[in-house]
Amino acid sequence: MKILLTGATGYIGKRLLPVLVEQGHEVVCCVRDRNRFNPPGSLLPKIEVIENDLTRKETLANIPDDIEAAYYLVHSMSASREFDDLEKLSAVNFREAMEHTRVRQLIYLSGIVNADVLSRHLQSRKSVEQELARGPYVLTTLRAGIIIGSGSASFEIIRDLVEKLPLMVAPKWLNIRCQPIAIRDVIRFLTGVLGQEKRCAGCFDIAGNDVLSYKEMLLTFAEVRGLRRRILIVPVMTPRLSSYWLYFVTSTSYKLAVALVDSMKVEVVARDRRLADLLGIQPLSYREAIVKAFEKIEQNEIVSSWKDSTISGRLNYRISDFIHLPQYGCLRDVRRRKLGDRARCIERIWRIGGETGWYHGDWLWRLRGFWDKLFHGVGLRRGRTSVDRLQAGDTLDFWRVLYANRHEGRLLLLAEMRLPGEAWLEFRIDGDELVQTATFRPRGLSGRLYWALVYPFHGYIFSGLIRKLTE
Repeated sequence: MKILLTGATGYIGKRLLPVLVEQGHEVVCCVRDRNRFNPPGSLLPKIEVIENDLTRKETLANIPDDIEAAYYLVHSMSASREFDDLEKLSAVNFREAMEHTRVRQLIYLSGIVNADVLSRHLQSRKSVEQELARGPYVLTTLRAGIIIGSGSASFEIIRDLVEKLPLMVAPKWLNIRCQPIAIRDVIRFLTGVLGQEKRCAGCFDIAGNDVLSYKEMLLTFAEVRGLRRRILIVPVMTPRLSSYWLYFVTSTSYKLAVALVDSMKVEVVARDRRLADLLGIQPLSYREAIVKAFEKIEQNEIVSSWKDSTISGRLNYRISDFIHLPQYGCLRDVRRRKLGDRARCIERIWRIGGETGWYHGDWLWRLRGFWDKLFHGVGLRRGRTSVDRLQAGDTLDFWRVLYANRHEGRLLLLAEMRLPGEAWLEFRIDGDELVQTATFRPRGLSGRLYWALVYPFHGYIFSGLIRKLTE
């Protein structure tokens, strides 16, 4: 079957793609930025990649007309204050594009919307479903709540809270109930309904078997990890304070924290399990989902992470817009040093950041991350998806990977922290030397003043960093 996969660079899309290919399907991957799409080499001969932006109708003309089924896995979430308008526009444009194809079934992954009063985020998901339902195909909507898996936003936030806070003073919405589902079960449902347009028309709730409050989820997570934790619920935390609490303690961005807190005030419990019975799927328990997630983490096999989505940062851009370093109007710190061992140097570069740290002056990097958090920046807590692998689009603390070529010995990073300008950090092997270049394009007088203030610290940080990398 020829399948159109939107959101191929997202958390769900990256995990669904290899399963569809393994099942023998021909997959056309829709991506907004081809430079951020890095599927395993084994998949490349079996897929087609097209570049489009669902908010721009004219870019959808390249969708093949002979597709038979399509997955709609696009969510703006908190990409902007007008995310609900953007989601509706994307749905309308996609539906109209489908009218010019032979598609028989559209599969949409949405959120559980059974409460009488919905958050803005969940209401937007429901509105998208209503728009997509007007198309000339069978619509299968799968409604999921909290998704638990290595790299999922929910899993990482729970992990941050449990592992960092022995005592949590938490808002009252931690008593709200939800019904989590393992990521592997989400993929089983998504593939299970494919080609079943007659039996699977309409909307279905998908969830695990455990109905838990958020407090119970945190305490269960702690039990699985062998940690003793206490949670004190206070009724005085406003949504704004709750958002700040989530933002400072976890690796989530501020705009995502606001959207999550808004949604966590709504109960997300499945109405029934008719689809699980229909497809013969027995979902994992919440405990089993946690165990499976940590198995992947310990084996360094995290296939996808929410942090690699642009919503984890404060900027929404195409990599191609920043991959070529500007030549004029920039300030630079360039350092060169002879290599001791090329392979060892590259290995150290490819492990930089995250749990490894920055080799020299780590306390200054952490201080810069804390300062960034104070001003709604991304801080250092995003870390990195893999311990020793990097590819374009990955997050690396408060940087975004623009280019990573291990054979060439070149890594290019773009800063996503709050700055009065734009900043790049490049590591490039030139013969028997490592060239380390920090580039800053200031925005006005404030940008030049910023560079003057931090330049003395650069002398300490960057001289020590290149020395450690080349030893």
